[in-house]
Amino acid sequence: MGIQLQKTINGLKDNIFREIHSKNLVYNACWEDPRVDRELLKFTEESKIVMITSAGCNALDYLLDNPQSIDAIDVNPKQNALLALKIALFEQGRFDHLFAMFGKGHYKESRKLYEESLRDLLPEYAQQFWDKKLKYFYESRIRKSFYFNGTSGSFAWWMNNFFDSNKSLRKLTYNLVHAKSVDEQEKVYNQIEPKLFNNFIKWVLGRQITMSMLGVPRPQKQLILDQFPGGVPSYISASLRHVFTKLPIHENYFWHAYITGSYSKTCCPEYLNFEHFQELRERTSKLNLHNNTISGFLKENPGNYSHYILLDHQDWLASHDPEALNEEWELILKNSFPGTKILMRSAALDIDFLPQFVKKAVTFQTTNDLIDFHKRDRVGTYGSVYMGTVK
Repeated sequence: MGIQLQKTINGLKDNIFREIHSKNLVYNACWEDPRVDRELLKFTEESKIVMITSAGCNALDYLLDNPQSIDAIDVNPKQNALLALKIALFEQGRFDHLFAMFGKGHYKESRKLYEESLRDLLPEYAQQFWDKKLKYFYESRIRKSFYFNGTSGSFAWWMNNFFDSNKSLRKLTYNLVHAKSVDEQEKVYNQIEPKLFNNFIKWVLGRQITMSMLGVPRPQKQLILDQFPGGVPSYISASLRHVFTKLPIHENYFWHAYITGSYSKTCCPEYLNFEHFQELRERTSKLNLHNNTISGFLKENPGNYSHYILLDHQDWLASHDPEALNEEWELILKNSFPGTKILMRSAALDIDFLPQFVKKAVTFQTTNDLIDFHKRDRVGTYGSVYMGTVK
């Protein structure tokens, strides 16, 4: 294939990703394990956290450590609209409403609740989004759960239809979710794996349109192709095998929701535990939402921040916009102090795109240093994890 033709194809794939990412709610739940994050980052009451919003689950989880402030930033206002709705449910003051909508994933009185109690608590951009998309919580729809909506949720819904089309596979997934031990999980998953990763599913997972729905841009997919034999299907297969045969499923709320469309009272994010409701309600004022880039936020809100949680977005910046990557790091260092912690993840098994001035200013612990944390991550979909400490 000619170089120019390949550039044209790559450009089309990037445009598709931008269209999907800018016009849709992509993440309906966070896919980073906050339990691991909190162990690594050790927040205190003096912590000033800068993070990417995603679905907002983890921002609420971090509030349990009572930091001084959390600035949640996302270039996609729809992601902040999701967190704003969760905050509104805390402010409204009824745990049963919160759990119905975000625990069960549906609530037949959601429109009435929204119009009477929630809408006025939301910023205008969130009102505009939920005025149109509150149907995500309608029980009467074909997609009977919020967790089967948005682009990543649409893929989960499609996969569940695939499970339903094969009665033995659906029964096996039920047995997996309700397994009583890791040994039992492994036995069940050994039966699921060959049924799940057939040639058709491998083909679907190899398409960029699928990756775009899951929030994975082309450059990040390329990192997997470059470093992982067998490409995306093998990468995902290895990740799922670790999650389902090495870690207890009874506490893995990430995959519980993906497989069933809901959480349970005993398998859910910390913000959906009743015991935390009142303390989180009292702390939501510490959460500040920004529709912006990390760089844009730091330009507009200079300060000394103690923690940065960057997820995996630098995979995209490194390939697509190196100048923006340099600028982001310059601003992070300018708005840090010795001891500031920076957590980032990558689809790659190893990264080498950090600017030289960053390597001089920040000491990094890599996946090898953090292997225990990495292996205990209940999501299991990242190739590597890095934690930096500003010198």
